[in-house]
Amino acid sequence: MTTDRLVDEKILVTGPAGQIAAPLCKYLAADNEVWGIARFSVPGSREEVEAMGVTTRVVDLGEADFREVPDDFTYVLHLAAAIGPSTDYDLSLRVNAEATGLLLEHCRKAKAALVMSTASVYKPKTDPLDPYKETDALGEAVLPGTPTYSVTKIAEEAVARYCARSFGLPVTIARMNAAYSSRGGLPAYHLDSIVAGETVYIRHDPCPYSPIHQDDINAQAAALLRAASVPATIVNWCGDEAVTPKEWCAYFGELTGRTPDVQVREVPGSQIGASQDPTKRRSITGPCKVTWKEGFRRLYEERYPNGPDAGPAGMTNHLR
Repeated sequence: MTTDRLVDEKILVTGPAGQIAAPLCKYLAADNEVWGIARFSVPGSREEVEAMGVTTRVVDLGEADFREVPDDFTYVLHLAAAIGPSTDYDLSLRVNAEATGLLLEHCRKAKAALVMSTASVYKPKTDPLDPYKETDALGEAVLPGTPTYSVTKIAEEAVARYCARSFGLPVTIARMNAAYSSRGGLPAYHLDSIVAGETVYIRHDPCPYSPIHQDDINAQAAALLRAASVPATIVNWCGDEAVTPKEWCAYFGELTGRTPDVQVREVPGSQIGASQDPTKRRSITGPCKVTWKEGFRRLYEERYPNGPDAGPAGMTNHLR
C-alpha cells in the first residue's frame, strides 16, 4: 500500500506544537498549506510552529471558538488532547470529546479527518503478551499522572464516529502507541533517566509496547487519511515490533555506557501490556521503515549528539 505524500492540500492540524504534531507539521508544510490551532501557552511555541511555514490561530479547544479558522480545509489532523494530572473530568470531556465534535462540524466539507486516539482506550488484559486488536474490548485503563485521559478518549472516539455518520465526513480514528523522536515520548524519557542515573519505573514486567518512530508517523499520515470512511475507520497506529521497556533500556545502556536501573512499580487497574496488532495498519500503510533499534539509536544520537556527559541537546518538548 502507498505511503505517498499529500501535495497541494489545505490541512488543519490541532496541537501543532506538540511532540508528534510539530514534526508532522514541518513534514506536511513542505508541500501543502498547513494551518495549526492551539492555545500556544508555552512561550515560543507559536513562533516555532510559524517558522515551519504554518499559519497559526490561537484557539482554546475548551471554548471551541473557530470563528477565526477557515472551514475550507481539505484534510484535518486532530492531534490535540487534554493530557495531565487534573481530575477535572468535565474539562477533559469538553476538550477531548465535545471539541472534537465541534471541530469536525466546522470542517465537515473536508475530504477526510484523522482523529488521534490512544492505545489506552483498551480494557486491560490479563496476558501482557497478547497484543490489542481493533476489535478488542474498550474500558478505562488507569494511567499514572493522567486520570481522565483513557475514559475521555473513549468518549472522543464515540463523538468522532457520530460525526462521520451524521456529516458524511470520512474519518479515521488512529489509536496511537508509544510514539517517539528526539522531541520526546516514553522511550526518550527513559533514556533521559538512564543518562541522569535515575531509576526507570515500569508498571509490569514484561509490559511490551509497539513503539513507532516519528518518520513512520509522518510517512503514514497520508495513507491513513485516505483510508478514512463512513462509518469511521478504526486502526492501531503503532510500530511493527513489540518491545519491552527492559529491552529498550538495556539497549540504551549499550549506547550510553550507563547501567540502567529498571524497577517495577505496579499501578492497579493499568494495562500490564500495551502492544498492538499492526496487521490492519500494515494493510493500509505498508510496513514501518524504521526498526526499533535503528530508531532508538537515532533517538540517542539526536538527543545526546555530544555524548551523555554533555547533557541533552536543546530539544523543545511542548505538550500537544
